[in-house]
Parts: sequence; C-alpha cells; structure tokens
Amino acid sequence: MYDVARRWLAVLVVLLGVAVTACGSSGDSGAPVSGISVQDDDGYRGIFLDEPYDVPSVELTDTRGRPFDLADQDRRTLVFFGYTNCPDICQVVMSTIASATTRLSEEQRDALQVAFVTTDPARDTPTALRTYLDRFDPGFVGVTGSIDSIAALAAPMDIMVKKGRKLPDGGYEVDHTANVVAVHGAEGDLVWTAGTSPSDMAADLEKILEADA
Repeated sequence: MYDVARRWLAVLVVLLGVAVTACGSSGDSGAPVSGISVQDDDGYRGIFLDEPYDVPSVELTDTRGRPFDLADQDRRTLVFFGYTNCPDICQVVMSTIASATTRLSEEQRDALQVAFVTTDPARDTPTALRTYLDRFDPGFVGVTGSIDSIAALAAPMDIMVKKGRKLPDGGYEVDHTANVVAVHGAEGDLVWTAGTSPSDMAADLEKILEADA
C-alpha cells in the first residue's frame, strides 16, 4: 500500500509539472518554476520511484548521426526533453544540470551522461542542437528523430510533448513537461522538477551513482 501511494504521489507531481513547467511565451519572465518537494525517508531530494518508469526501446539519432536508444545505454543517463528555441525554462533546467554535474568527481561524471531530446525536430537540426548544447557542456548528447518517435519515448515517462501557440513573429512554441528523468537499465527511477537546485541534483546524483556501483 505504501509503495502504491508513493507511486501515485509521484505521478501527481509529474502531472502538475505539465501544467506549470511547459515553455511559456517570449514575454514571460523566464524565472525558474518552483518545484514541488516530496519529503520522505529515502534520502533523495528529487522523487525516487519505487515503481520505475519502463523506458521503451525507441531508435533515435544523435547529433553525429549515430543511432541512440535511451533504453540501451551503458551508463546512467539524465534525459531532458526540450528545444533550442525554448524562451525560458529549457535554459534554466539545462543550466541546472550543467552546474550539478560539475560538482561531481571525475569518476562520477564518467559514469553519467546527459541526453537532450528535442521536442522540435523540425527546427532543431543536428547543428542547431550541437551549438545549443555546447554552451552548457560539449559532452552533452543531442538527440533527434521523428516527432512520433520522440513522443513514444516521452509518454511512458509522463512527459507531455505537443505543439503550442503561434507567436507574432510567425514561429511557434512547443509545450512539454520540464522534468529531468534519471534512466538506468531501461528504467527511469529518479525524477526532478524544474525548480530543483543544482546542489540538490548533485547530491542525488552522488547517492544514486553510488547505489549503481
């Protein structure tokens, strides 16, 4: 009963994230969205799932043109779904991830990779993705594919992806859930909302990488 309750609580937090952390308009302040903290005795600052997400095997492509299957990676992977024209929250979350990973030891960083999966493959060319990610960390992996394949990967992790409103300049937004999911062995077992601090994420990464070893 306790595990079921925690699972439903985690899902509720993630679903609330859909409402409050989708990319806003260019007129928004761009300030971090406050996360919802779940206090329990597992020692994690993020949301540790007793029943992890089942990550489906979906073949996408990285910025070098190589196949990328999130369910078949040999290292723990932090995955974030976003896009390079995102006016606000994507930059905040990617900066948080970059800051968190710099706080890890070299050995811990070697056991971890970060994957940014575009939610806007029509505009996010491999070159655009690489240029964007290099501002945060040249080691981050950019991933693209068809929008149907991307949505198929995202949905089982409670990540919403859909085209948003048109902008006055003729462009458009892409609404997406701004959660970060830690994946290992085709399972997503740790989730952070957009308001997570770099120090909290780093503490969680140290803990979960130790558990993986």
